[in-house]
Amino acid sequence: MLDPRRIVVLAAVALLALGTGLAAASPAKSKRAAVATAAPPPPAPIEPLPPPKIYLFRGAMGPIFSTGMDRLEEKLTQAGFSANVYEFTICRWIGDRAIASYKESPAPIVLIGHSMGGLCSIVISEMAAKENIPISLVIAIDPAHATGDVPLNVERFINIFLSDSVLGGGDVVAVPGFRGHYASYDLKENSRVSHINIEKSDDIHRQIVDMVTQLPRIPVQSQADAVPLRYLVPGNTLVELWDSGVRLPVRAGDTMASIAAANRVPLWTLAQSNSLAENAPLTPGQTIIVPRHLTPPEPVAAMAAPAPGRR
Repeated sequence: MLDPRRIVVLAAVALLALGTGLAAASPAKSKRAAVATAAPPPPAPIEPLPPPKIYLFRGAMGPIFSTGMDRLEEKLTQAGFSANVYEFTICRWIGDRAIASYKESPAPIVLIGHSMGGLCSIVISEMAAKENIPISLVIAIDPAHATGDVPLNVERFINIFLSDSVLGGGDVVAVPGFRGHYASYDLKENSRVSHINIEKSDDIHRQIVDMVTQLPRIPVQSQADAVPLRYLVPGNTLVELWDSGVRLPVRAGDTMASIAAANRVPLWTLAQSNSLAENAPLTPGQTIIVPRHLTPPEPVAAMAAPAPGRR
């Protein structure tokens, strides 16, 4: 039988050890709680990109048939951008200069070309791809039939063309694996548009200037959800230069017309993008492709064609 005094001593030692352990554990527990409840640091502000450098290219006999590119260059310059227009015949030389300029002072590259100038824009994009240089935006305006495919380094590509054009008519596609933004607009049903006036539309110019203005403010983002768009634009209708589509889920009560109205897009775009009739019934949970901008669109859509008789 244990001595009662020894029992008291052992109990005191046990209590002392327990107290020490609790004291040692308490700060760690408090520290963990503090870490768990601490507010996350605010996200770093998005640094705007430097202004883009814009290279425009005329087609064959450009000073006669591609004068719209000169007017577009003037509008871009008036908007404060570095923009210059060139003949497509010096395409590779300008491409080398653009690549060298980017390596010296990186800034978004924008390439815009009419006819053979559209082909040139793809050639320069391919040159830049070999140097691992991104191209922020390429706009081809009725490019030549021989125009190559859009390479992987192009972030946004827009083709405005006439599929029945002999001088242009380039239905440009992207290479396999392309994950950028792509939109194709065939204007062959618009009787007011021809190969020699398609690049002269003041409304198209306005949209291009707006798009270029937005580029430095567009944050870096995944392109995984960008859906390519291909439209045969109805004759004598409005056209808006969306740069890709997005998939949206159908909710109970949605119709093709209500989705078009909610997203401020024409009903015909939903019909074409989804290969559906304009009055097709929809099922909740179904997905619908809707054209979109990377930034909110202007409230007024633009006409595709210049005024009749303008050259």
